[in-house]
Amino acid sequence: MNLASMIDHTALKADTVQADIMKLAEEAKQYGFASVCVNPAWVKVAAAELKGSEVKVCTVIGFPLGSSTSAVKAFETATAIEEGAAEVDMVLNIGALKSGHKELVLQDIQAVVNAAAGRALVKVIIETCLLSEEEKVMACELAVQGGADFVKTSTGFSTGGATVEDVSLMRRTVGDRVGVKASGGVRSLADMQAMIQAGATRIGASSGVKIMEGEQSEGNY
Repeated sequence: MNLASMIDHTALKADTVQADIMKLAEEAKQYGFASVCVNPAWVKVAAAELKGSEVKVCTVIGFPLGSSTSAVKAFETATAIEEGAAEVDMVLNIGALKSGHKELVLQDIQAVVNAAAGRALVKVIIETCLLSEEEKVMACELAVQGGADFVKTSTGFSTGGATVEDVSLMRRTVGDRVGVKASGGVRSLADMQAMIQAGATRIGASSGVKIMEGEQSEGNY
C-alpha cells in the first residue's frame, strides 16, 4: 500500500505565508502525496509550484464554518477550479443539518457538485465533533445523495478531529459508494494506520512528512 498517495498534505492556518505553500508543494512532490490542501487564496501559487507533477491542488470551500450561502460556495468552487484546484473540500451547512433542514443541506452540497461539474473531486466535511451519531449518518447520506466523491470527518478547526469510531461509522454508512477522508489530529504513522483500518481512503494531515518518516523507520504498512 502506497501511504503517500493517500495523504492530502495540508496547510490551512490563517498565518500561512507563501514560503509555507512553496515548501508544502516541494514536500508533496518529494513524497508523492495525493494533493496539497490550501486555502483558496493560495491555489494559484500551489498550482504553479506543482505544474508538471502528479500532485493535485485541493482547496477548501465555505471553510471552516460551513455557513456561507450556497451561491457563495458555488462561486468559490468555480473560481478555485479555474485557478488550478482539482479537488474541493466543502464544509456542509452544519446549522441547517442540526435544524433538520435536510433539503437545504442537500441543495448546498449539490450547488458545489454542480459547480465542480466533473472538473474536480468534491469532499463534504461533516464536522463530526459537532454532530450526534444520527446527524453524522444523515450528513453522510446527504453527501452521497448530493453526488459528492468523499465524506470527510473534520475541518481541524473545531472542537475535535477524526476518530476511529467516526471513520468506521462513516464507512458503514456510505459503504463503497464514496471515499472517506479522515482529517484533524492524524499526526503519526500509527494514527494513519488506525484510520485506514477503520475505512479511510484519504488522510488530511499537516504532518505528512512526519508520517512518511515514520513509515520509513517502521517499514511499509
